[in-house]
Amino acid sequence: MRMYLAPEDGRAAAPDRHGGYERARAWAALTAAHAAVTERLSLALMDATALSVNDFEALLRLDGVPPPGLRLGDLHDTVPLSQPALSRMAARLEQRGLVLRAGDPTDRRGVVVTITVAGRRILRRAVAVHERTLRAALLDRLSPAEHDQLADLLDRVAEGRPM
Repeated sequence: MRMYLAPEDGRAAAPDRHGGYERARAWAALTAAHAAVTERLSLALMDATALSVNDFEALLRLDGVPPPGLRLGDLHDTVPLSQPALSRMAARLEQRGLVLRAGDPTDRRGVVVTITVAGRRILRRAVAVHERTLRAALLDRLSPAEHDQLADLLDRVAEGRPM
């Protein structure tokens, strides 16, 4: 679906490859694609593993961290939730036996989180669901060259590099 912004006087919007219309169209396409892929991914992960996307991202990040684990606050870069929401998420994952929470040995005020064997087991299932869903919702719709181009463009934006 393409969105067109009309000028304030009500006239039909004319395509302008260098003006606001093109930028608005790119933004609308990016947010629509993100919403569609995220919705499919959320439903697939929840159905297959009872994990939310945030749960999945947290387990994925924790999987490569050696003991004693990762400080809960350091998950914020991966899972952009408030500190209280991160704490609730970690508590839910711990109740399911997917992570362990413990006091930070270097800072008694902090909490470290470690993935468990059960957490790794469900993560393996979730990774397969994630891969199948992204392939169906996004990657199969693009050529290999477009995969590379999309990754390069989004990396540049995420890293704040100029053109």
